Amino acid sequence: MSTASQSGTEKAIVFENVSLRFDEQVVLDGLSFELDHGATKVLLGVAGAGKTTILKLTLGLVRPDNGRIFVLGQEVTAMRETELFELRRRLGIVFQESALFDSQTVEENVAFRLLEERVPEHEIERRVLEALRFVELEQTLNLLPAELSGGMRRRVAIARAIISNPEILLYDSPTAGLDPVTSTTIMELLMKQRDVYHTSALLVTHRLQDAFMMATHVFSREQNKMVPVPPGTDWDSKMNFMVLKDGKIFFEGSAAEIANSDDQYIREYLTL
Repeated sequence: MSTASQSGTEKAIVFENVSLRFDEQVVLDGLSFELDHGATKVLLGVAGAGKTTILKLTLGLVRPDNGRIFVLGQEVTAMRETELFELRRRLGIVFQESALFDSQTVEENVAFRLLEERVPEHEIERRVLEALRFVELEQTLNLLPAELSGGMRRRVAIARAIISNPEILLYDSPTAGLDPVTSTTIMELLMKQRDVYHTSALLVTHRLQDAFMMATHVFSREQNKMVPVPPGTDWDSKMNFMVLKDGKIFFEGSAAEIANSDDQYIREYLTL
């Protein structure tokens, strides 16, 4: 396995000149970006821009045609599948459609990774209950996914993703198909994970209001809810945006920078 570059060691995620084609379609074209430890990067772009592909590349589920990818100091693009399996234990992912096992209870769904890792039963019970309390669903232990609302299923998916205390979380449109009130609940949970546990994250979303909510609010432990970012707080280093277009980074910057951009494409994108 190749030795990580200095930036690859110091950052949570590093993409170095990554390119990928599917047949004749260019998906990513020389993409380079970094994610700091404890930071959240919001990935934006029209359908087919390559946002979800970036998550798959981060997990090593897809290999790029060119370039290098570092995750937690390890070069994903040079790792064997057995090595990737170990690295993935340090990551969590929340899929767009929750991807719960229909025939298993909420408890069994959340415990799935711990069961695979042969964690002692008493430890599994404690950690499952802790994860479900985090998403305020401890009362659903014995229910099946079909007995839950869409928002509750998404919260169970978050509990499953955080059960192993991941160092990086990957969110693939976690509020897609949900009503505004439920979406706000989900985003508050993402803030809670970011601000209480300082977990690094890549967030793919089509809902700009969700992204701006995360950029302008923090989770207060004292009040047990999200509150506006206190005036004078340097938040740009912990929360920024990246807009993809034609396989390249069209924009990268803070919430204020994207909101105040004069670029016509950005203005049109923000009003979609």
